Amino acid sequence: MMRQTKISICLPTCNRPELLMESLASCLAQTHTNIEIVIGDDSSDTRTRNLIDTTYLHETRISYVKNEPPLGQADNVASLFKRATGDKILLIHDDDALKTDCIERLLSAWNLHPDLDIAFGDQYQMDNAGRVDIEGSCQLNSAYYRTEAAAGLQPNPGRTGLIQMMPNNGWLANADLVKKIGYKKQYGIGCDFVFGAQICLAARKVYYLKEYVSFCRKTDVSITLTSARSTTAAAVLAYDFLKSLKLDSSLESARELALKRIVPIVVSVYARNHQPMQGLSIALAHLYAYNYGLSKRLYFHLMLILKGFAGGGSYKSSTQNG
Repeated sequence: MMRQTKISICLPTCNRPELLMESLASCLAQTHTNIEIVIGDDSSDTRTRNLIDTTYLHETRISYVKNEPPLGQADNVASLFKRATGDKILLIHDDDALKTDCIERLLSAWNLHPDLDIAFGDQYQMDNAGRVDIEGSCQLNSAYYRTEAAAGLQPNPGRTGLIQMMPNNGWLANADLVKKIGYKKQYGIGCDFVFGAQICLAARKVYYLKEYVSFCRKTDVSITLTSARSTTAAAVLAYDFLKSLKLDSSLESARELALKRIVPIVVSVYARNHQPMQGLSIALAHLYAYNYGLSKRLYFHLMLILKGFAGGGSYKSSTQNG
Protein backbone atom coordinates (compact mmCIF):
# COMPACT_ATOMS: atom_id res chain seq x y z
CA MET A 1 0.00 0.00 0.00
CA MET A 2 2.82 2.41 0.85
CA ARG A 3 4.33 1.95 -2.63
CA GLN A 4 1.48 4.01 -4.08
CA THR A 5 2.05 6.84 -1.62
CA LYS A 6 3.27 9.98 -3.37
CA ILE A 7 6.06 11.79 -1.54
CA SER A 8 6.89 15.46 -2.04
CA ILE A 9 10.55 16.14 -1.28
CA CYS A 10 10.86 19.84 -0.50
CA LEU A 11 14.34 21.21 -1.19
CA PRO A 12 15.09 24.89 -0.48
CA THR A 13 18.39 26.23 -1.82
CA CYS A 14 20.42 29.43 -1.76
CA ASN A 15 23.80 30.02 -3.42
CA ARG A 16 25.07 26.45 -3.02
CA PRO A 17 24.62 24.90 -6.50
CA GLU A 18 27.31 22.21 -6.14
CA LEU A 19 25.99 21.02 -2.80
CA LEU A 20 22.43 21.16 -4.11
CA MET A 21 23.34 18.81 -6.95
CA GLU A 22 24.65 16.26 -4.44
CA SER A 23 21.49 16.55 -2.37
CA LEU A 24 19.29 16.34 -5.45
CA ALA A 25 21.09 13.21 -6.68
CA SER A 26 20.34 11.50 -3.34
CA CYS A 27 16.66 12.39 -3.74
CA LEU A 28 16.43 11.04 -7.26
CA ALA A 29 18.13 7.79 -6.19
CA GLN A 30 15.37 6.87 -3.72
CA THR A 31 14.19 3.26 -3.79
CA HIS A 32 10.66 4.62 -3.30
CA THR A 33 10.11 6.04 -6.77
CA ASN A 34 6.72 7.73 -6.46
CA ILE A 35 8.21 11.13 -5.68
CA GLU A 36 8.26 14.74 -6.76
CA ILE A 37 11.15 17.06 -5.88
CA VAL A 38 10.01 20.62 -5.28
CA ILE A 39 12.89 23.11 -5.40
CA GLY A 40 12.74 26.75 -4.35
CA ASP A 41 15.86 28.72 -5.35
CA ASP A 42 16.71 31.89 -3.42
CA SER A 43 20.13 32.27 -5.07
CA SER A 44 21.47 35.68 -6.02
CA ASP A 45 22.68 34.43 -9.43
CA THR A 46 21.67 31.93 -12.10
CA ARG A 47 24.27 29.19 -11.47
CA THR A 48 21.73 26.87 -9.84
CA ARG A 49 19.12 27.39 -12.55
CA ASN A 50 21.74 26.76 -15.24
CA LEU A 51 22.84 23.51 -13.59
CA ILE A 52 19.25 22.30 -13.27
CA ASP A 53 18.51 23.19 -16.90
CA THR A 54 21.59 21.45 -18.27
CA THR A 55 21.50 18.37 -16.04
CA TYR A 56 17.82 17.69 -15.40
CA LEU A 57 15.99 19.44 -18.22
CA HIS A 58 13.89 16.32 -18.98
CA GLU A 59 13.50 15.04 -15.41
CA THR A 60 9.73 15.22 -14.89
CA ARG A 61 9.97 14.54 -11.16
CA ILE A 62 11.67 17.90 -10.55
CA SER A 63 9.63 21.08 -10.11
CA TYR A 64 12.04 24.03 -9.99
CA VAL A 65 11.24 27.69 -9.26
CA LYS A 66 13.69 30.60 -9.10
CA ASN A 67 12.38 33.01 -6.48
CA GLU A 68 12.63 36.57 -7.76
CA PRO A 69 13.02 38.40 -5.48
CA PRO A 70 14.37 35.87 -2.95
CA LEU A 71 11.82 34.87 -0.33
CA GLY A 72 14.09 34.22 2.65
CA GLN A 73 14.46 30.93 4.52
CA ALA A 74 11.03 30.64 6.14
CA ASP A 75 8.95 31.88 3.20
CA ASN A 76 10.94 29.72 0.78
CA VAL A 77 10.18 26.57 2.76
CA ALA A 78 6.56 27.66 3.25
CA SER A 79 6.21 28.12 -0.52
CA LEU A 80 7.55 24.60 -1.10
CA PHE A 81 4.96 23.14 1.26
CA LYS A 82 2.22 24.95 -0.65
CA ARG A 83 3.47 23.66 -4.00
CA ALA A 84 3.76 20.07 -2.76
CA THR A 85 1.12 17.72 -4.20
CA GLY A 86 2.13 14.49 -2.43
CA ASP A 87 0.40 12.60 0.34
CA LYS A 88 3.43 13.10 2.57
CA ILE A 89 6.20 15.68 2.71
CA LEU A 90 9.91 15.27 3.37
CA LEU A 91 12.13 18.33 3.89
CA ILE A 92 15.84 18.21 3.07
CA HIS A 93 18.18 21.21 2.98
CA ASP A 94 20.50 21.82 0.04
CA ASP A 95 23.71 20.91 1.90
CA ASP A 96 22.31 17.65 3.32
CA ALA A 97 21.36 14.34 1.70
CA LEU A 98 19.20 11.22 1.98
CA LYS A 99 20.18 7.58 2.12
CA THR A 100 18.82 5.83 -0.94
CA ASP A 101 16.25 3.92 1.14
CA CYS A 102 15.33 6.86 3.40
CA ILE A 103 11.73 7.24 2.23
CA GLU A 104 11.15 3.50 2.01
CA ARG A 105 12.36 2.96 5.56
CA LEU A 106 10.42 5.89 7.02
CA LEU A 107 7.25 4.80 5.22
CA SER A 108 7.55 1.39 6.90
CA ALA A 109 6.47 3.08 10.14
CA TRP A 110 3.02 3.70 8.60
CA ASN A 111 2.67 -0.05 7.99
CA LEU A 112 2.93 -0.49 11.75
CA HIS A 113 0.80 2.55 12.64
CA PRO A 114 -1.53 3.65 9.80
CA ASP A 115 -2.68 6.68 11.81
CA LEU A 116 0.89 7.96 12.21
CA ASP A 117 1.65 11.63 11.52
CA ILE A 118 5.47 11.85 11.56
CA ALA A 119 8.42 9.48 11.24
CA PHE A 120 12.14 10.24 11.50
CA GLY A 121 15.42 8.41 12.01
CA ASP A 122 19.10 8.95 12.71
CA GLN A 123 21.42 11.28 10.81
CA TYR A 124 24.97 10.70 9.65
CA GLN A 125 27.23 13.71 10.22
CA MET A 126 29.52 14.56 7.33
CA ASP A 127 32.11 17.26 6.64
CA ASN A 128 32.15 19.76 3.80
CA ALA A 129 33.72 17.18 1.49
CA GLY A 130 30.98 14.65 2.24
CA ARG A 131 33.10 12.39 4.45
CA VAL A 132 31.02 10.70 7.16
CA ASP A 133 32.20 10.96 10.75
CA ILE A 134 30.96 7.76 12.40
CA GLU A 135 31.92 8.74 15.94
CA GLY A 136 30.54 12.23 15.46
CA SER A 137 27.33 10.73 14.06
CA CYS A 138 26.86 8.59 17.18
CA GLN A 139 27.48 11.60 19.41
CA LEU A 140 25.10 13.77 17.39
CA ASN A 141 22.20 11.35 17.64
CA SER A 142 22.85 10.62 21.30
CA ALA A 143 22.97 14.35 22.08
CA TYR A 144 19.48 14.70 20.63
CA TYR A 145 18.11 11.71 22.56
CA ARG A 146 18.01 9.38 19.54
CA THR A 147 18.95 6.18 21.36
CA GLU A 148 18.01 2.52 21.15
CA ALA A 149 15.88 2.86 24.26
CA ALA A 150 13.84 5.66 22.66
CA ALA A 151 13.05 3.80 19.41
CA GLY A 152 9.48 3.30 18.28
CA LEU A 153 6.25 5.16 18.87
CA GLN A 154 6.83 8.19 21.09
CA PRO A 155 4.73 8.25 24.28
CA ASN A 156 4.52 12.06 24.21
CA PRO A 157 4.76 13.46 20.64
CA GLY A 158 5.13 17.07 21.80
CA ARG A 159 8.21 16.24 23.83
CA THR A 160 9.88 14.90 20.68
CA GLY A 161 9.79 18.33 19.06
CA LEU A 162 10.60 20.41 22.12
CA ILE A 163 13.82 18.56 22.90
CA GLN A 164 14.82 18.53 19.20
CA MET A 165 14.76 14.75 19.02
CA MET A 166 13.14 15.15 15.60
CA PRO A 167 15.84 16.59 13.29
CA ASN A 168 15.18 19.76 11.33
CA ASN A 169 15.17 17.84 8.06
CA GLY A 170 15.10 14.27 6.79
CA TRP A 171 11.75 13.62 8.52
CA LEU A 172 8.59 12.39 6.77
CA ALA A 173 5.13 13.68 7.71
CA ASN A 174 1.55 13.79 6.49
CA ALA A 175 1.22 16.64 4.04
CA ASP A 176 -1.98 18.05 5.54
CA LEU A 177 -0.33 18.46 8.95
CA VAL A 178 2.83 19.99 7.47
CA LYS A 179 0.79 22.55 5.55
CA LYS A 180 -1.33 23.34 8.60
CA ILE A 181 1.72 24.15 10.74
CA GLY A 182 3.91 25.74 8.06
CA TYR A 183 7.06 27.84 8.47
CA LYS A 184 6.72 31.26 10.08
CA LYS A 185 9.15 34.03 9.17
CA GLN A 186 8.60 35.99 12.38
CA TYR A 187 10.91 33.48 14.07
CA GLY A 188 13.77 34.24 11.67
CA ILE A 189 16.36 31.46 11.46
CA GLY A 190 14.73 29.94 14.53
CA CYS A 191 11.87 28.84 12.24
CA ASP A 192 13.30 25.29 11.99
CA PHE A 193 13.10 24.80 15.75
CA VAL A 194 9.67 26.40 16.03
CA PHE A 195 8.26 24.28 13.22
CA GLY A 196 9.65 21.08 14.76
CA ALA A 197 8.15 21.90 18.14
CA GLN A 198 4.77 22.96 16.77
CA ILE A 199 4.27 20.03 14.40
CA CYS A 200 5.11 17.50 17.11
CA LEU A 201 2.80 19.26 19.58
CA ALA A 202 0.01 18.99 16.99
CA ALA A 203 0.76 15.38 15.98
CA ARG A 204 -1.27 12.41 17.15
CA LYS A 205 1.54 9.90 16.76
CA VAL A 206 5.28 10.29 16.12
CA TYR A 207 7.63 7.39 15.35
CA TYR A 208 11.40 7.23 15.77
CA LEU A 209 13.17 4.67 13.56
CA LYS A 210 16.52 3.67 15.03
CA GLU A 211 18.25 3.59 11.64
CA TYR A 212 20.39 6.05 9.70
CA VAL A 213 18.21 7.58 6.99
CA SER A 214 19.89 10.89 6.13
CA PHE A 215 23.11 12.92 6.19
CA CYS A 216 23.63 16.36 7.73
CA ARG A 217 26.64 18.44 6.73
CA LYS A 218 28.83 20.70 8.81
CA THR A 219 29.94 23.44 6.42
CA ASP A 220 31.78 26.74 6.66
CA VAL A 221 28.86 28.53 5.04
CA SER A 222 25.98 27.21 7.09
CA ILE A 223 23.46 29.68 8.49
CA THR A 224 24.01 28.31 11.98
CA LEU A 225 27.75 28.90 11.98
CA THR A 226 27.64 32.37 10.45
CA SER A 227 25.00 33.68 12.87
CA ALA A 228 25.81 31.77 16.05
CA ARG A 229 27.06 34.84 17.91
CA SER A 230 24.34 37.22 16.80
CA THR A 231 21.36 38.12 18.97
CA THR A 232 19.24 36.94 16.05
CA ALA A 233 20.83 33.49 16.38
CA ALA A 234 18.53 30.49 16.23
CA ALA A 235 19.17 29.71 19.91
CA VAL A 236 18.02 33.16 21.05
CA LEU A 237 14.87 32.97 18.95
CA ALA A 238 14.21 29.43 20.19
CA TYR A 239 14.63 30.61 23.79
CA ASP A 240 12.08 33.39 23.35
CA PHE A 241 9.66 30.95 21.73
CA LEU A 242 10.07 28.34 24.48
CA LYS A 243 9.55 30.90 27.25
CA SER A 244 6.33 32.18 25.66
CA LEU A 245 4.90 28.75 24.85
CA LYS A 246 1.82 27.64 26.80
CA LEU A 247 2.21 23.96 27.58
CA ASP A 248 0.38 21.22 29.41
CA SER A 249 2.00 20.38 32.74
CA SER A 250 3.11 17.02 31.33
CA LEU A 251 5.45 18.89 28.96
CA GLU A 252 7.11 21.22 31.46
CA SER A 253 9.98 18.76 31.96
CA ALA A 254 10.54 18.75 28.20
CA ARG A 255 10.64 22.56 28.15
CA GLU A 256 13.24 22.50 30.95
CA LEU A 257 15.31 19.93 29.08
CA ALA A 258 15.20 22.07 25.94
CA LEU A 259 16.17 25.18 27.89
CA LYS A 260 19.05 23.33 29.54
CA ARG A 261 20.61 22.98 26.09
CA ILE A 262 19.73 26.45 24.84
CA VAL A 263 20.25 28.73 27.85
CA PRO A 264 24.09 28.61 28.01
CA ILE A 265 24.24 29.48 24.31
CA VAL A 266 21.88 32.40 24.79
CA VAL A 267 23.77 33.71 27.83
CA SER A 268 27.01 33.59 25.85
CA VAL A 269 25.41 35.43 22.93
CA TYR A 270 24.17 38.28 25.11
CA ALA A 271 27.47 38.52 26.97
CA ARG A 272 29.41 38.74 23.72
CA ASN A 273 26.99 41.31 22.33
CA HIS A 274 27.48 43.79 25.17
CA GLN A 275 24.22 43.05 26.96
CA PRO A 276 25.58 41.66 30.25
CA MET A 277 22.47 42.38 32.32
CA GLN A 278 20.31 40.35 29.93
CA GLY A 279 22.80 37.49 30.00
CA LEU A 280 23.09 37.54 33.81
CA SER A 281 19.31 37.61 34.25
CA ILE A 282 18.83 34.56 32.02
CA ALA A 283 21.68 32.64 33.67
CA LEU A 284 20.33 33.24 37.19
CA ALA A 285 16.79 32.32 36.14
CA HIS A 286 17.96 28.97 34.77
CA LEU A 287 20.75 27.77 37.04
CA TYR A 288 19.71 24.17 36.38
CA ALA A 289 21.19 24.68 32.89
CA TYR A 290 24.57 24.95 34.61
CA ASN A 291 23.95 22.10 37.04
CA TYR A 292 23.41 24.66 39.80
CA GLY A 293 26.95 25.96 39.67
CA LEU A 294 28.74 22.66 39.12
CA SER A 295 29.43 23.46 35.47
CA LYS A 296 32.65 25.32 34.59
CA ARG A 297 30.72 26.90 31.75
CA LEU A 298 28.81 29.06 34.24
CA TYR A 299 31.99 30.71 35.53
CA PHE A 300 33.30 31.30 32.04
CA HIS A 301 30.01 33.01 31.15
CA LEU A 302 30.09 35.04 34.37
CA MET A 303 33.55 36.22 33.39
CA LEU A 304 32.21 37.32 30.00
CA ILE A 305 29.33 39.10 31.73
CA LEU A 306 31.69 40.91 34.13
CA LYS A 307 33.81 42.04 31.20
CA GLY A 308 30.63 43.40 29.63
CA PHE A 309 29.78 45.39 32.76
CA ALA A 310 33.34 46.69 32.99
CA GLY A 311 33.14 47.88 29.42
CA GLY A 312 29.85 49.67 30.05
CA GLY A 313 28.43 47.99 26.99
CA SER A 314 24.98 47.09 28.21
CA TYR A 315 23.42 49.95 26.25
CA LYS A 316 25.03 49.14 22.90
CA SER A 317 23.28 47.79 19.85
CA SER A 318 22.03 44.24 20.16
CA THR A 319 23.18 43.51 16.62
CA GLN A 320 26.87 44.09 17.40
CA ASN A 321 29.03 40.98 17.59
CA GLY A 322 31.47 40.51 20.45
